[in-house]
Amino acid sequence: MFTDKAKIFIKSGNGGNGTVSFRREKYVAAGGPDGGDGGKGGNVVFVVDESETTLADFKFKRKFVAENGQDGGTNKKTGKSGEDIRVKVPKGTIVKDFATGRVIADLTEKGQEIIIAKGGKGGKGNMHFATATRQIPNFARAGEQGIEAELQLELKLLADVGLVGFPNVGKSTLLSVTTGAKPEIADYHFTTIVPNLGVVFGNYGPSFVMADIPGLIEGAAEGLGLGHEFLRHVERTRLIVHVIDISGHEGRDPFEDFLLINSELEKYNQKLATRPQIIVLNKTDMPGAEENAKIFREKFENWKNEHIDRISEELENGAWCIFEMCAPIKEGTDELMRYIETMLSKMPVPVITEDIEDSFALYTPEEENLFDVFVAEDGAYEVTGKWIKSIIDSTNLEDSESTSYFQRIIKKKGLVDELQRMGIQEGDIVRIYETEFEFYL
Repeated sequence: MFTDKAKIFIKSGNGGNGTVSFRREKYVAAGGPDGGDGGKGGNVVFVVDESETTLADFKFKRKFVAENGQDGGTNKKTGKSGEDIRVKVPKGTIVKDFATGRVIADLTEKGQEIIIAKGGKGGKGNMHFATATRQIPNFARAGEQGIEAELQLELKLLADVGLVGFPNVGKSTLLSVTTGAKPEIADYHFTTIVPNLGVVFGNYGPSFVMADIPGLIEGAAEGLGLGHEFLRHVERTRLIVHVIDISGHEGRDPFEDFLLINSELEKYNQKLATRPQIIVLNKTDMPGAEENAKIFREKFENWKNEHIDRISEELENGAWCIFEMCAPIKEGTDELMRYIETMLSKMPVPVITEDIEDSFALYTPEEENLFDVFVAEDGAYEVTGKWIKSIIDSTNLEDSESTSYFQRIIKKKGLVDELQRMGIQEGDIVRIYETEFEFYL
């Protein structure tokens, strides 16, 4: 099954805690502090793996957590850093923040590796807090917390050629007779409900990948039918082959179909409106096809003249031309494939990305408050937040120097002012996670 969307949870590793330790030497009652630093938490790394072709595996595994760093040791030993977790994705995967839709990374190259979420830094051991007046620091710094995030993965096919057109115009048949692909083919609408890929092995140039994009309908750009799901896969193609049922046997006007499909492409992404396009009139063996083709060519020449300013460069490079074929009996298909090979040999691979704010593709959650304060049902003032948790975890409340440091830092960062603004009185209880104490100035 082809899967082109997945929602996953990631978490980088927490940094290890710094350690409180003192040298133990013979004949030395109390040596200096030698508590080591905590190790760094593991990163979450996304890796492009060419053996992966869909996002189907993420249906069964949705949680990816890197290893935490180890705590620091004695004798100034730094804790071991946590192992990175490597998430394998197919080429062409877009990584987005699920909550905001912000694009974090666009993975397009073989073997590409990107750190999406960095692990937390290790905390400092007590050896860093010794001063001339504080020679026996009984406290150390806790490690930083890792980053948690829900991500949306989207896979856009990386095909050279995209076959577009209304349902049942012969795209799947064309793919089947020119490549090794075996798409489902039948005489009813929406036979193809997922994109099919096939490789055309070149006789006159390099091979290329062709994708049968499921049939579009009017209103696809607004999401009608499965419009957005289908149009996503057209964006990366270098060349569009627009297949049209020239017989009109379903009562449709072939030229109106041509205009409608191009209108949907333009509404979805204006860049698609000027993507090089070849028009293929299929089902030429059907009654009325010859006359319809003549009418189509006349209208198409008028259309080109009206749009000459926009498509002049593409016309010079061989785009916006017409081929006729009968795909089931391979009439005209070889000529079409040779022409596509010639065009692709002159075309650069387009760089199609969405705006990425961070060039290193790091996940950067919205900046959080240093702390949040609310009054609990029992009247205690509860304080929460990553920063304040790190501070309280780093504090040895049984040590006067550590407690003094804690009092100075919460006053400096505005927690005391916030508690007073909320009406706290001396003797009221302040609760920071598992730690409670009475408030006094």
